[in-house]
Amino acid sequence: MSPMPESRLLIADDQADVLAALRLLLKGQGFQLHMARSPAEILAAVEAHEFDAVLMDLNYARDTTSGREGLDLLGSIAALDATLPILVMTAWGSVDGAVEAIRRGARDYIQKPWDNARLLTTLRTQIDLARAMRRSGKLAGENERLVAGRELPPLIAGSRAMESVLRILERVAPSDASVLITGEHGTGKEVVARWLHAGSLRAARPFIAVNAGALGEGVFESELFGHVKGAFTDARADRIGCFELADGGTLFLDEIANMPAAQQAKLLRVLQTGELLRVGSSKLRRVDVRALAATNAPLAQLTAGGAFREDLLYRLNTVEIHLPPLRERKDDILRLAQHFLQVRSPRYGGKVVEFTSEAAKALQEHRWPGNVRELEHVVERALLLATGPAIRAEDLVLRPGGAVERSSALEEMTLDEAERFLIARALARTNNNVSEAAQRLGLSRSALYRRLARHGLEP
Repeated sequence: MSPMPESRLLIADDQADVLAALRLLLKGQGFQLHMARSPAEILAAVEAHEFDAVLMDLNYARDTTSGREGLDLLGSIAALDATLPILVMTAWGSVDGAVEAIRRGARDYIQKPWDNARLLTTLRTQIDLARAMRRSGKLAGENERLVAGRELPPLIAGSRAMESVLRILERVAPSDASVLITGEHGTGKEVVARWLHAGSLRAARPFIAVNAGALGEGVFESELFGHVKGAFTDARADRIGCFELADGGTLFLDEIANMPAAQQAKLLRVLQTGELLRVGSSKLRRVDVRALAATNAPLAQLTAGGAFREDLLYRLNTVEIHLPPLRERKDDILRLAQHFLQVRSPRYGGKVVEFTSEAAKALQEHRWPGNVRELEHVVERALLLATGPAIRAEDLVLRPGGAVERSSALEEMTLDEAERFLIARALARTNNNVSEAAQRLGLSRSALYRRLARHGLEP
């Protein structure tokens, strides 16, 4: 079977007739070819372009018999791209030469004059292996970032206030349009982003979420665009950035309004061109990514004041979806509460299965400044406090005089239960900002993470 049409091959030899023969053979097999006639041209091509394989001669004009010049190239190419398969050719083939070439990084050895069938088979095999290695690297990086799991969160939206949101989702999801999702903290912006991805033609490809507003200047480019080994002090290996991980799929940029101006310019360039440079590399890499962004800030006002780039806003805001706060979705409050109860109850033995009528009324009358996220924390806290099969209004700690009720509830808890309760409360009050919650609790960030793991809490 011929290679995929997009298979790009670099062939290198200092003899024009050899290049012509290879071009005649490989063009007919569906390869896209790039030619080089010297070691300098080989390195320049690998630095500037992405290839599926390199087929190169070992001998060049300066050193025509030993293959030393070609052998020295192998390490330089591997330093630029460790996953790029290199096949070497030489008319002075020997077992020693083959062993030395493979020791230095070549994947296989072709002796001139070559056998066409063997050459094609070897190329196809090495390209397939390299693609598998690259996919494996992307999956490892994706798993590193998607520690929260891949399950699609349920979209519970039966209220009138959500009707327009659902209509827009249905129309926009199948397209490649960039979408800006706005709304208060905790309204479910990432849930909507995941649903847009699931309803698109990219659903089988990766969904990568990143808090763009939380990336410091020193890690922004490395996190989004990746870096190569040795690019900076702690760069001990190549790292694939979020854009490459999302290639073919969707990249969700949360808290976009918090990005400094310099980072905005770098992001805009990649979104406009589809090209990026890993930190420490001069090789342009192309990516095909659908961008979804989210913010709770008024971007139009920030743009007018110069805090956010207008051209970046236009790039991100092909379609805007505004999520109403939970207080405007009263018909959804009990649906969401019941959902959270069903999901969380098994953690506590599964004995609590419903809300009393008084608890249901209290839920609907609360203002929900923290929106859906706050509701989720309240239900889980109530599960911890409940003593029977139903959650009571007092278990919710929502009614007027709640501070007194909260104090009374704490007195009835064990030390472990009180610690869990206070951690959940701190997370709710800081909109899941672990650093800020740790500061409020008088803990270090690492100490809070240890307690989160012990209590089975997820920030």
